[in-house]
Amino acid sequence: MEHTTPLKILYLLLVLSIISTSSMSEVVKTYIVHMDKSAMPSPFSSHHDWYLSTLSSFSSPDGISPSHLYTYNHVLHGFSAVLSQSHLHQLEKFPGHLETFPETFGTIHTTHSPKFLGLDKNSGSWPGGNFGEDMIIGILDTGIWPESESFQDKGMAPVPERWRGACESGVEFNSSLCNRKLIGARSFSKGLKQRGLNVSTPNDYDSPRDFFGHGTHTSSTAAGSPVADANYFGYAKGTATGIAPKARLAMYKVLFYNDTYESAASDTLAGMDQAIADGVDLMSLSLGFLETTFEQNPIAVGAFAAMEKGIFVSCSAGNSGPHGYTIFNGAPWITTIGAGTIDRDYAADVSLDNGKLKIRGKSVYPEDLEISQVPIYFGHGNRSKELCEDFAIDPKDAKGKILFCDFSGGIQASEVERVGAAGAVFSTDSGVFLEPEDFYFPFVAVTHKDGDLMKNYIIHSKDPVVDIKFQITVLGNKPAPQVAWFSSRGPNRRAPTILKPDVLAPGVDILAAWPPNRGFAPIGGGGDYDDYDYLLTDYALLSGTSMASPHSVGVAALLKSAHPDWSPAAIRSAMMTTAYLHDNTKGLIKDMTTGVAGTPLDFGAGHINPNMAMDPGLIYDVEAQDYINFLCGLNYTSKQIKIIIRRSNFSCDQATLDLNYPSFMVLLNNTNTTSYTFKRVLTNVDNANSVYHASVKQPSGMRVSVQPSLISFAGMYSKAEFNMTVEINLGDVSPQSDYIGNFGYLTWWEVNGTHVVRSPIVAAIAPIIRT
Repeated sequence: MEHTTPLKILYLLLVLSIISTSSMSEVVKTYIVHMDKSAMPSPFSSHHDWYLSTLSSFSSPDGISPSHLYTYNHVLHGFSAVLSQSHLHQLEKFPGHLETFPETFGTIHTTHSPKFLGLDKNSGSWPGGNFGEDMIIGILDTGIWPESESFQDKGMAPVPERWRGACESGVEFNSSLCNRKLIGARSFSKGLKQRGLNVSTPNDYDSPRDFFGHGTHTSSTAAGSPVADANYFGYAKGTATGIAPKARLAMYKVLFYNDTYESAASDTLAGMDQAIADGVDLMSLSLGFLETTFEQNPIAVGAFAAMEKGIFVSCSAGNSGPHGYTIFNGAPWITTIGAGTIDRDYAADVSLDNGKLKIRGKSVYPEDLEISQVPIYFGHGNRSKELCEDFAIDPKDAKGKILFCDFSGGIQASEVERVGAAGAVFSTDSGVFLEPEDFYFPFVAVTHKDGDLMKNYIIHSKDPVVDIKFQITVLGNKPAPQVAWFSSRGPNRRAPTILKPDVLAPGVDILAAWPPNRGFAPIGGGGDYDDYDYLLTDYALLSGTSMASPHSVGVAALLKSAHPDWSPAAIRSAMMTTAYLHDNTKGLIKDMTTGVAGTPLDFGAGHINPNMAMDPGLIYDVEAQDYINFLCGLNYTSKQIKIIIRRSNFSCDQATLDLNYPSFMVLLNNTNTTSYTFKRVLTNVDNANSVYHASVKQPSGMRVSVQPSLISFAGMYSKAEFNMTVEINLGDVSPQSDYIGNFGYLTWWEVNGTHVVRSPIVAAIAPIIRT
């Protein structure tokens, strides 16, 4: 039995004095509690014991005792617990208490893509990065389906001895399901359970097993093993492989089924805390919380601790585009990934006039259906019928036929189903925005240009008929990439002096693994999703920045495998300064929403380029102290900074908003004229001595000078400093939009060499929001 020391008696007397002044409690809620680690009384052997003792000492006027959920050892100093208002009042008076935040909830941001990224087994970053061999990627998501072929471990070496993780058993998940590919699997749901969510079948699995499919998809995208003949109902057929196919995976399930697939902040922090303890090398989180100051954002807090351990953290930018100021996960120590299209699309061939008129339209109808010589109906002369508006068409005229609908809004499905049509062709320029689930019926979307050709034939034919062939995959689609319409855009309201997103990665119609018992593709139906049948598949097409982040973490695994001494900031810098800006038509990457060239607030530094990132020449590195100086520059209080960095021994003597970042942001606030001088340090990561000269691409209204314009490096890890002054004078010219003024680029060219180091320079309208 433990002896009670005099110091413990004094501590308990202090506790009693606090309890005596407590007020009546209110409804209990979950809170995340930040504590000053150094304030722990000496009698306690661990902080966990201290926290439990503190909670057990609280009085509970309503009879409901406080309930401990998690103790955090890495992402923060503190714990999460279910507390009443009375408990909160008592806690706030305790020595060592820093701050308490109420529970918040985040949501998910929901193959050919390796080839689109230029990955080749014989050259470039795949062999150069050893295919990510022995890199350990922690995925925080909805769980994993371990039986998927994408997670088979054939030919993989034993699990690295440095791995400290575990494979937890639970509902329909046994620890034996892990292997040399999937080396860890854990589940965190205490926070959601406190909200009243029933985490159990048939709604979800109270285990690391994936119910929804999102986590299986992101995991296989990042590091799935090669699987031949993978396809989505005949579309996208080929070998599906992860970006880092020899990397290891560890799943930390923090998202569970409810109406919106949410994650509790307490669970997410616990997952990140455990991932750090287990020894992951990289993390990917395809979810986000409401953007707040960084000390209140669980991902930002957890990612800072991970960064200090040398762990690269990739996060989805969010699916709140296409408008500005919509970025999630914008902390500068996080690599924030936007979503772009790839050059693969899905189609059906429409043939009329005995094959004389052939048109290819978009379709992802999931059945092997061939329509031959079926009558086609067009309500010519009646605009409501031409548009296939609700209740406009007489079923006697259209039953069993293919409807032609001049409907610009996408798909007008209800009328097609009501009249008993066999399918429909829609003339619309919105086809690019349609998703696989929109094609639950034999639908085809053609452009207005092609639609006009069809209309002309139908109108001038006595008994027009049509042939349609589905399940066609189109490679080399142009233009690609484009910025996905949903991808969140900058500026980042919380830290607008940092350009976000950082880069673009594939995130539209990505083929990856899926739970085989989870219906995915709707088919048939009667106007209501509840009426559809859902077809099963082992591989599914998903879109979202959720799909982009695992591409990024896979590339980071390749880079870290090749350069184990690189910091997370060095890896991000290599990705950014080697990213490309032009699509496969040689034009600037377009915004698919507008069809015109995008800006760095849409695509960051450009589209990720793994082969070039393997050898960037120079990097912009950032250390933990630099981020602290940046927080000071944001005028964060000592308490806010202490919560993020988990210590009190810091100084704001070097406060600055000018972080050594691979991009440059100039803020325009209520003015068209401003000037700013940036200071940067470049580090050589090439073995040879080298010299670089600066080149600036500056638009009208931007004037840039670089000093010195010629810099030299004496071998690996040598450094060089430069200043860059940017003057903005838009004059009477209106900004390009409500959030961007103009943009240019700084490029460092290696003299008599091949390295090119490029960074965007952006003038943006963005006030800093500090609260």
